[in-house]
Amino acid sequence: MQLHDPWLLLLLFLLPLLFWLQPRGGKEAAVRYSSLDLLRSLTHTGKRHWRGILPILRGTALFVLILALARPQLGKAESQYYGEGIDIVLAVDISSSMLSEDFSLEEGRANRLEVVKSVVTDFVATRGGDRIGLVLFSARPYTQCPLTLDHGWLLQNLARAEIGMIEDGTAIGSALATAAGRLEHSDAESKIIILLTDGQNNAGKISPLTAADAAAALGIKVYTIGAGTRGLAPYPTRDIFGNTVYRPIQVDIDEEALTKIAAVTQGRYFRATDTASLQSIYDTIDQLERTTFSAPRYLDYYELYPWCVLFALVLVSLETSLNHTVLRTLP
Repeated sequence: MQLHDPWLLLLLFLLPLLFWLQPRGGKEAAVRYSSLDLLRSLTHTGKRHWRGILPILRGTALFVLILALARPQLGKAESQYYGEGIDIVLAVDISSSMLSEDFSLEEGRANRLEVVKSVVTDFVATRGGDRIGLVLFSARPYTQCPLTLDHGWLLQNLARAEIGMIEDGTAIGSALATAAGRLEHSDAESKIIILLTDGQNNAGKISPLTAADAAAALGIKVYTIGAGTRGLAPYPTRDIFGNTVYRPIQVDIDEEALTKIAAVTQGRYFRATDTASLQSIYDTIDQLERTTFSAPRYLDYYELYPWCVLFALVLVSLETSLNHTVLRTLP
């Protein structure tokens, strides 16, 4: 049970003021008699004592209407989540070399970025209670999605990532510094960066090791992943007739630098040579950065405000009916 807009309950403080401003006397008589002493001398019936219920009905109706404005909600779908207290930034290389098709999906041959999107989507699905952000980089870094619990929005931003949206190059140091900046003010129990690249640092103004030292000083653990088969990888190009042809390119990953980055920050370096190994790496990281805490979370809510409005209308109708029938008074 929760209130969507609890601040609207402050309107309840106006109720005493409304009753205080209500006129004390009755309406002025339309026809005046010379004297009402004879009527006043008559024995009072029990109906007069029941008139005290009218302001109670009116006040209760106003109270319920204000409660309806606050939108009470009742959770009706519950799930368990794990890993609360971990902030994760995914730093993904989108340089042109990520077009190399040395990985595969169920549909067949696929480039590295397509496979990364598929594997990261599965990884995010297991991190229901963690805030996750996304930094894309090539010649410079770009924050595609800040830290968020809205994993649906995160995955939409990941799906929109395309090679060529940033000028070509590989700025590993700048990407790591940007990812660390996203975690600088985080108060999470654990802060990690998962950096994936298939090349060497050849752009940006920050060296990878300098950025690693800064991340370590902020208490951030960095897991680095070198993506690409060993040796030569097929890279798609167009011939003079517009057909797709493949030429072999050398896979040139700076494993030494990636290993040092991981070591400085108390993380680990992994090498992904195919889709299976990349999936296994993210599964391993998922297990390494997992807490045993679990808690329920309501995913869907049932709106209760229509019932509040209906109840208030019943009270108002009852108060009006009584006031003009059995509890009616003369001027």
